[in-house]
Amino acid sequence: MNEPDLITRLAAKGDGVTASGRHVVLAAPGDLVEADGTLHPGPHHVAPPCRHFPTCGGCQLQHADEETLADFVTQRVENAARAQGLVPRALAAPAMSPPRSRRRASLKIANGGGRPIIGFTQAGSHRIVDMRECHVLLPDLFALVPKLRDYFAGKRGKYAIGAEMARSDQGVDLGLTGFFPDGLSETEALLDFARDNGLARLTLDQGYGAEGFWEPEPVTVTLGGHRVSFPAGAFVQATAQAERALTGAALEWLDGCDQVADLFSGLGTFAIPLAANAKVLAAEADRAAVLACRGAANSAGIPVQVEHRDLFRNPLRAEELRGFDAVLLDPPRAGARTQIEQIAASGVGRVVYVSCNPSSWSRDGRVLADHGYALEELRPVGQFRWSTHVELASLFVKHD
Repeated sequence: MNEPDLITRLAAKGDGVTASGRHVVLAAPGDLVEADGTLHPGPHHVAPPCRHFPTCGGCQLQHADEETLADFVTQRVENAARAQGLVPRALAAPAMSPPRSRRRASLKIANGGGRPIIGFTQAGSHRIVDMRECHVLLPDLFALVPKLRDYFAGKRGKYAIGAEMARSDQGVDLGLTGFFPDGLSETEALLDFARDNGLARLTLDQGYGAEGFWEPEPVTVTLGGHRVSFPAGAFVQATAQAERALTGAALEWLDGCDQVADLFSGLGTFAIPLAANAKVLAAEADRAAVLACRGAANSAGIPVQVEHRDLFRNPLRAEELRGFDAVLLDPPRAGARTQIEQIAASGVGRVVYVSCNPSSWSRDGRVLADHGYALEELRPVGQFRWSTHVELASLFVKHD
């Protein structure tokens, strides 16, 4: 009789893996799996808190305990580094976001047999899981879900609507895609919905970009203690805890730097707090984000120079970067191959690289290492709780 296999670790997509390489879905380290697939939960296997797990695609790891979640985040980052020969001189404990802390989400709304269904889609499917509870969203974001269900209860026919929710200083910012009220009565009903639910803003997008429908006062987000105009659909870190962890790392590592270039700067998540102690150049391709960051810097009188620039097509050149003490970059998931080559050639003393993709980060990090940069510290961040999505902050230092 064959002995059951022991699950030793979690793979990148969340499957449990045995020493022999067998992958088992919904398994945690310490579980035992029989030859026929029967799973015997071990000490790190816990009862998922949400009734929708594992059907809902929003979470993949609710069956794993806190120790396993933290280990998973750390190992994803560390393994990506080592795959490129990058060995950090210091590896920090992961910063983990708690339950019910996510302040932005993209949901789907559709007609489910005569009634609206609202939620995340199933993994690998377009089918919507009708959300009746959620353990990742902020409570005021989730509270809007049954209200939306009630509002669309009277809508007939086939429809597929996107709902983008984000927490702003003024409350919940809601954007609906693929929907527009038909006639005066529907328009008035939608205005009533926005007002009665205290929305900070409601925008509608029929495929030509978001159009303002309800915004009783200008919507803002606070970055580095300063209010910044929040364009519809603009990027913010998914949780406040992760934002503090990432900006805290940048502030610590760049302490004493007088001139900092912040690349892919967005609304100024890093540029604005860094400007408390340094002059900052913030470069960003999204025009709305550029205007928001510039407006906040001018209003607060802080030393942030904002440049509208597509860093993929027109990266800051090495000669432009040589006047800076440090560079911070937080690129999209694809990484920043063209820009990182210019940074590496510049010889700038410090590079803080924030990433939402350990694979592209490690590829770019290899370029820095080949130009004499050492990976001084690596800080994993588990921003998307119970998800296989992992973030990180890293410090590279140039050594002659």
